[in-house]
Amino acid sequence: METADLTTIAERYHRVQARVAQAARRSGRTPEAVRLVVVVKAQPIERIRAVVAAGARDLGENYPEQALPKMQALQDGPPVRWHMIGHLQRRKTRIVVQHFHMLHSLDSVPLAQRLERQLAQAGRVLPTLLEFNVGGEAQKHGWPAHDERAWPALADAIAPVLDLPHLQVQGLMTVPPWRADPEEVRPFFRRLRRLRDFLARRFPRSTWEHLSMGMSHDFEVAIEEGATFVRIGSAILGPRPG
Repeated sequence: METADLTTIAERYHRVQARVAQAARRSGRTPEAVRLVVVVKAQPIERIRAVVAAGARDLGENYPEQALPKMQALQDGPPVRWHMIGHLQRRKTRIVVQHFHMLHSLDSVPLAQRLERQLAQAGRVLPTLLEFNVGGEAQKHGWPAHDERAWPALADAIAPVLDLPHLQVQGLMTVPPWRADPEEVRPFFRRLRRLRDFLARRFPRSTWEHLSMGMSHDFEVAIEEGATFVRIGSAILGPRPG
């Protein structure tokens, strides 16, 4: 890859960082209140090295097995935190248990129970976010949360997860419906924030500080609505090859 291309990645990373900071200030928060997770799904290692060299320390991956060679290739560089952000198949949970720093996409009680058993064996606690489907799209993963009248039953459904000692639930995550105009996505971000507030009242002993929402085309709106994690890939690393 040409040096000019790698320099462009660094420039885009810093531009996105600046936009994140501006959106955080508009929402009455400090820039440090929002963490930028650079999504490296299907990206070549040269691009990933370039963004790490530019200062990125949080990397997001959709497929656990694809993260392993990237982790190995980066092990001699600055330490980074790996975030599992895609749908997690039960047969791949052990990779997350052993190698990832945070799970954004916990979406069922059976998955939670499997992770709990493996985490107990490994003797570690995994920071975790619960994934909710706020748009009612059949193809999306996550507990269904588009009908707010069903939230009391939804709270009952997730309650067993909150009692698992090796899963440290810290908030919520969503992948909202895609809209060309980011303003049309704002209601979905607001819905996740309202759901977080509802669950915080229902389960006051649990931690609900984080909202993982917002990607390359809508992250500023997500931050204005309370995002503490934004997951950004193409706006920094460019289109995925092939």
